[in-house]
Amino acid sequence: MKQKFQFSKKGVTLIEILVCVAIFSILSLTVYGIFVSIINGISYYRERTTISFLANQYMEIAKNIPYADIGTLEGNPHGNLPDLPNPTNVLMNKSDYQIYYAVSYVDDPADGTFVLGTDIAPKDYKQVKLYIKNINKNTENSFLTNISPKGIEGSDSGGALYIKVFDAVGEPVSGATITIKNNSLNPTINLTRITDSDGNWIEVGLPNSDNSYSIVAQKDDYSIDKTYPISPENPYPTKPDATISNGQVTKVSFSIDKLSNLTFYTLDQVCSPISEVGLAIRGAKLIGTPDVFKFDEIFTSNSSGQVFLNDIEWDNYTPTLTETSYMIYGSSPIQEVSILPDTNQDFTLILGPKTDNSLLVIVKDASTNNSVEGAEVVLQLPDSSTLTGFTNGSIWSQQDWSGGSGQTDFDDSTKYYQDDGNVSTNEIPLGLRLLKIGNEYVFLGSLISSTFDTGTNSTSYTTLTWKPTSQDALTEIKFQIAVNNDNETWNFMGPDGTDETYYTVSGTTINNADNHRYIRYKVFLSTTDVLKTPVLSSVNVNYVSGCSTPGQTIFTGLAGGSGHQITVNMDGYQEQIIPDLKIENYNVLSVNLSQ
Repeated sequence: MKQKFQFSKKGVTLIEILVCVAIFSILSLTVYGIFVSIINGISYYRERTTISFLANQYMEIAKNIPYADIGTLEGNPHGNLPDLPNPTNVLMNKSDYQIYYAVSYVDDPADGTFVLGTDIAPKDYKQVKLYIKNINKNTENSFLTNISPKGIEGSDSGGALYIKVFDAVGEPVSGATITIKNNSLNPTINLTRITDSDGNWIEVGLPNSDNSYSIVAQKDDYSIDKTYPISPENPYPTKPDATISNGQVTKVSFSIDKLSNLTFYTLDQVCSPISEVGLAIRGAKLIGTPDVFKFDEIFTSNSSGQVFLNDIEWDNYTPTLTETSYMIYGSSPIQEVSILPDTNQDFTLILGPKTDNSLLVIVKDASTNNSVEGAEVVLQLPDSSTLTGFTNGSIWSQQDWSGGSGQTDFDDSTKYYQDDGNVSTNEIPLGLRLLKIGNEYVFLGSLISSTFDTGTNSTSYTTLTWKPTSQDALTEIKFQIAVNNDNETWNFMGPDGTDETYYTVSGTTINNADNHRYIRYKVFLSTTDVLKTPVLSSVNVNYVSGCSTPGQTIFTGLAGGSGHQITVNMDGYQEQIIPDLKIENYNVLSVNLSQ
């Protein structure tokens, strides 16, 4: 009898194959992840073990040498320990390490301080900081210890250097790197220190030396401030290299702050870029008297008529032309630009053909120093004929909020967009005040304006002004500005381009707003006395659309010579007459109008 075999016709489906592959992949990834974690863990603990070994070894070296010899090769105090300029290189576990120390005297306040004159022997003990840097991984570890002398501290105190670092508004800068060098001593000194939370560093026990301690204060993304040597190029530095005298405290202050960007545009009178224009750009800060400037450089505009100044410090920058075929027909802002820390700003120069004799007239408000737009400027020539020009620029102004809220676009000059319910808009005389409940004012209130349309994206905003400029000392008015090109996105910002700051002084330059068509302001009112309120009677936003230049008009192709007269008229201002002007070559005349 033959045995029959039956075979199943059922096979393995594609779905089953995919499920098996997915399970295998998940298991593989899990195993791989565990493997990687184990490898990383082994690497981490191996690195920690190596660093611990090196730290123990090299810290023991510092502790076991004579106290008088504890110091670094170019440090204060001096000694034979390696420092940052002269590190020791070590190869361990296939990794390269750099070993170096920073040693400093400590003037312990427990027995008085040298700076206050209550301790004539400030070298109480030495602070030793050991650095171990992994070159391959670019990581660094540090270890700190104090080492005291066995006997009584010495009276050979040397001198002290008291360094203070602050920012543009006088606030202390902590964590700033201080470099102190003196190459005139033998051995030389090369120290790197870090300011404390108050922006200070005190270095005691420095050897005597006249005008030879070079000091630099800096921090990542901040400007640099430093001392300067006396040299033929700078015989009278404003902050000369420091002098240290035995028993004396030398105080040196430095001011650093976040860096900014500035872009210059060289354009013709129809806003087209002009390339290959030479610009000499100078800051106002001096590093030596009478005229050694910290920033004084020459640039050439690119094919788009631009000159980029990136990572510059806050200062007032003034451009002049080195190009002989052009002259400046006007600028925005006027003549110079004030750069605040951590901002981006544009400076537009309108250029035209150079003529033998010309007169650029700038008209400003005498009380606010702001440009006056739309003023009539009449130039009377020696032959009694006249030329007439009008200053460029525009103003968005609001003096009345009594129409109430709910207006999106600025059509009715008495209305606004919205408020927080804590302001009053219709008290007599008209103005914006805090809300009064009973006999007391609320502490805080704010209002957002309607949207103002300048008509073009090519808008430069110049200044923000308001009245009255003086308020009771217990009250405050401040502003933020929002701009966009979509008439939808409203991010209110202060002068540094963030929502953390405010415009608090009338006449301040508007920053980070150019090249935007739509604008709103937000005003904040506050008081610390419930019986008093700030009052806002008017607010003005000065701006320039297209290629016009605020508060300026130019007369070109003049015959030159004496006997010219300028008459300036503007509604709301007193007429100003400047007689017997002599015009020769390129002339700039600034006229101040009184209201």
